[in-house]
Parts: sequence; C-alpha cells; structure tokens
Amino acid sequence: MLRLVVGLGNPGSRYRNTRHNIGFDWVDRVADRLGARWRVQRKYQAEMAEWQVDGQPLWAMKPQTYMNRSGHSAAPFARAKGIAPEEILVVHDELDLDPGVARLKAGGGHGGHNGLRDLTEQLGSKAFLRLRLGIGHPGSSAEVTPYVLGRPAPGERQRMQSAMDSAYEVLPDLVAGRWQQALNRLHAPASSGS
Repeated sequence: MLRLVVGLGNPGSRYRNTRHNIGFDWVDRVADRLGARWRVQRKYQAEMAEWQVDGQPLWAMKPQTYMNRSGHSAAPFARAKGIAPEEILVVHDELDLDPGVARLKAGGGHGGHNGLRDLTEQLGSKAFLRLRLGIGHPGSSAEVTPYVLGRPAPGERQRMQSAMDSAYEVLPDLVAGRWQQALNRLHAPASSGS
C-alpha cells in the first residue's frame, strides 16, 4: 500500500518547468486533478497535500530543500507518520529513458541522481518505489547539468506530459498495493490503433 508520494525538484521560478523538475510537475498535475491544495509545512521544509485516491488517504510532498537534500524533508515526515520506505513513491526525472516514457521500479541504486542519493541516505533504505519519468540524455556527461536544468522543447514537453498522464492512470493500483498490475499497465507497449 502507498502512503506517501514525493515529487522531486528544485523550488523557485528559475527551475520551474525544467527537465529536473518533472517530479514536481507530476505531483502538481495529480493535485490539480484531485482538487487538492498545497500547504507549506515548515517543520518538514516542504509543500504538502493530502490526496484521496479511491477513498484511500495519501500524502504528497514537494521538498523545498533543493534536489540534493530531498531526503531531509521526506525522511523526518515518514518517521513521524510511521511510513515505511516500501510505502513511499518517489517521482523523478530519468536520463536513461526517452521523453514520453514512464517506468516503475522498486528499490535499486541512485544511478548518480542526487535526490535519490539523499533519500537513500536519510531513509536508511533504498527500498522505496520509484516512478521514473524519461527526459532523455544530452549525449555527453559534460552536458548533463545544463541539460537537466534546461526547459524541453514544446514537442518534447508534450511527450513528457503524455507519460505523466499514463502514470496517473495507474495511481489507484499503486495506492491499493497492486504493484504488478500497475507495472503491467504502465509498461505495456502502446497499441497501434488504426
């Protein structure tokens, strides 16, 4: 069962709509659809919202600590609420997936992602669930930082939004603990319609 969703990003207008902030973008889109409002929780250095998904309560968080300290918001909140790492879904940008691709993953390493690295350290576990939203790779490791902090072109943004919508569709399965069903639905190849 899912109890907390953590969207990763950087606060402030400078980072809004950048590739690195797609985790913030996803939780914002879900909050809009569910009619939920964000409130600043200074104690946790985060914006928080309470969602209801198929009658199940679910917390959502946007850490305001900057990406590389995301765990400093999520871990204290999870401890206070008795939320296990396995009950947390972290939504983040993924260089190794093309724009328009969304994938679920349970556990694993941080792959050089500073937000995932800090969450793993602060939670003392890498068992949290991940929603990986593809942003593509610039081709050279030297170009990664300006690339992730840049804004995607309109066509790229459209594909990313389509992937975010697909991920939203499996949220009820995730909340109910139907992990395999969510995985199968999200990872199914797109059908070629006529």
